[in-house]
Amino acid sequence: MQITASSLGRLDSVLHGFFTREGGVSEGIFRSLNCGFGSSDVTAHVAENRARVAGAIGLPAETLITVHQIHSPEAVTVTAPWQPANAPKADAMVTREPGIALGILAADCAPVLFADAEGGIIGAAHAGWKGALGGVVEATVAGMVTLGADRARIAAVVGPCIAQPSYEVGDEFRERFIAAEPAHDRFFAAGQRPRHRQVGLPGFVRSRLAAAGVGSIETLDRDTYGDETLFSYRRTTHRGESDYGRNISVIALPRQG
Repeated sequence: MQITASSLGRLDSVLHGFFTREGGVSEGIFRSLNCGFGSSDVTAHVAENRARVAGAIGLPAETLITVHQIHSPEAVTVTAPWQPANAPKADAMVTREPGIALGILAADCAPVLFADAEGGIIGAAHAGWKGALGGVVEATVAGMVTLGADRARIAAVVGPCIAQPSYEVGDEFRERFIAAEPAHDRFFAAGQRPRHRQVGLPGFVRSRLAAAGVGSIETLDRDTYGDETLFSYRRTTHRGESDYGRNISVIALPRQG
């Protein structure tokens, strides 16, 4: 199933979708639209799933690309599609090339899609806590600006990710954020267990977008942990499953002509 954001959906010059786990061919714990080649799923199933995603936004399978995500602040500029085996290590992409679908894989981390429709420039980022704290949002915006985007014209959408009530961590996790900026304490609520806190990842990512000067920010309030139509690394871990599927979020500029 394809989820669309209102802010991007009203832009005729942008194609996008945040995809759930429904509508694919994978089986078992990967049922059904697992789009992660990094999982232990059948490779042919993942390839078919990704082809279906590309087709859902009106593009051929070979135009859909992802990076080798490493929870970093690295953003790369895309000028042509690459093969999965040649994907660069990074956590964000920007492009001004029509017909290239930028895909972000996530299973609790926040996928963020960006568009300066007037400038014809798009971006996509994988913002887990480490990447978000390290600056992946800012790197994506900076990459778009280098291509000619205007920060005030950029619309950004934070896609399905783990919600604060589902994301409980130890106090030592909070200390990493506080060490970077004491004001980050506002993104932590009391946990259900002693010496634990609940992390507000969507709110934290929104704050980074705002600080980067993004003109429009939208959040899709879908909790990957609590919503069984989405893959969740944390839910898989709590259930003792051996692996997990990856949700995909995609943005592209339509092909010209």
